[in-house]
Amino acid sequence: MVPETEPNQRVKTMSNNMAKIAEARKAVEQLKLEVNIDRMKVSKAAADLLAFCEAHAKEDPLVTAVPSSENPFREKKLFCAIL
Repeated sequence: MVPETEPNQRVKTMSNNMAKIAEARKAVEQLKLEVNIDRMKVSKAAADLLAFCEAHAKEDPLVTAVPSSENPFREKKLFCAIL
């Protein structure tokens, strides 16, 4: 006599295999997209990034302080008199 759980096990195995196949197809599609990407050496990318940062440092408010007259977030001094 064959146990009753065998058909259920077959369905689970087939479902698991189909999920693995779908996952592998997605991976293949992603690799096909990535194969055409132009690569550059990390040292070149780092040098380009450094040059860009140095060229734009003057306009960067995180590097160069914003004058308080132009700072929209400065504390406003309110003078209040209680009469």
